[in-house]
Amino acid sequence: MQPLALTLGEPAGIGPDLALAVWQRRAEHDIPAFYVVGDDAFLRRRAAALGLEIPIAQAMPGTAAKTFSAALPVVAVEVKASAAPGRPDQSSAPTAIASIRRAVADVLAGHAAAVVTNPIAKNVLYKSGFAEPGHTEFLAKLVQEATGKVLRPVMLLWAPELAVVPVTIHLPLREIFGELSAELIADTGRIVARDLRTRFRIARPRLAIAGLNPHAGEQGSLGEEDRVIVAPAVAQLAAEGIDARGPLPADTLFHEGARATYDAALCMYHDQALIPIKTLAFDHAVNVTLGLPFVRTSPDHGTAFDIAGTGKADPKSLIAALRLAARLAAADSAALQTAS
Repeated sequence: MQPLALTLGEPAGIGPDLALAVWQRRAEHDIPAFYVVGDDAFLRRRAAALGLEIPIAQAMPGTAAKTFSAALPVVAVEVKASAAPGRPDQSSAPTAIASIRRAVADVLAGHAAAVVTNPIAKNVLYKSGFAEPGHTEFLAKLVQEATGKVLRPVMLLWAPELAVVPVTIHLPLREIFGELSAELIADTGRIVARDLRTRFRIARPRLAIAGLNPHAGEQGSLGEEDRVIVAPAVAQLAAEGIDARGPLPADTLFHEGARATYDAALCMYHDQALIPIKTLAFDHAVNVTLGLPFVRTSPDHGTAFDIAGTGKADPKSLIAALRLAARLAAADSAALQTAS
């Protein structure tokens, strides 16, 4: 299998620290081969600041797997990073964006098995004129630019304890009612069910669909949305042969007994999904983008500017993201071989 392409992320954040720490523990945690897309000189400076004696080698995707055992391979981008830990500068946004662009180009060209993204600082990107709400939407835009295909990516947050999907993602609460539709919920459910089958190898995925309102609307007495939007979407999914049920009250959807009855919970908005998984699996949950023609994972945490460059960043979530990316990419490869 080809190596994984790991983006640098926000250079002032903990992404560079994590990349270095994970490579250093590659044998201990059976880490799949990866290369960092970024600035090798910057990574050498960060390693020195952290007191790490890590060999860093410029590489190309085709040589990265052979380099990985002896040195951290870095595939260079034209933009040079200069940000100090915890202090984003004028290089931060261009470096992060260039890293993502190159990683996507590599995986689409078949040079990388999957893309794993380190955390970005959205406020830093927005100030530079970045127009997308986040990683998920930007990845879909890059695929459209490269292939002409218009995609609707879906965010899955995965951990052994729980998998959740926010149907609407980066929206203010007041805008959710206007955005949510039965078509959106049903389309999300189709994508989730398909990728759980093909990439996660779940033969018949079970989807639990959360209600939008308290108590899933109490038959309309606490809001009509669950009865007129969510319930028809669930009925449509069931009619298509997908094991979906709901709308279910969100306040009883995430205890241990409930979690045993489904493979993924579809939630109506960002915090309804992310609060339970970050409570249960804060240090090892993985962000997976479904609906793309390649596998993309990411640690489910932010840039942590306050501890960048200190050596205190916990690499568990990035380790989980790399290992899950390799697993899903292998499933993709096996499915392609079977189809051919």
